[in-house]
Amino acid sequence: MIELDCLGQRCPLPVIALARRIRDVAIGEVVRVLADDPAAANDIPAWCRMKQQEYLGSPEADAFEVRRLS
Repeated sequence: MIELDCLGQRCPLPVIALARRIRDVAIGEVVRVLADDPAAANDIPAWCRMKQQEYLGSPEADAFEVRRLS
């Protein structure tokens, strides 16, 4: 699992970091984004829907997991 530390960053910066990094991971691999901006809870799942990536959820506070599908 790849982890992106975006704590302290305001949206859309965590989504931009995710979009850049997901290109470098293998299909099927999971990226965990650490983000404490409340907007991330809406922005990251919305980005996944737009980009056809799998949003796995938020297993703990301020952590969002995304599986690369394509």
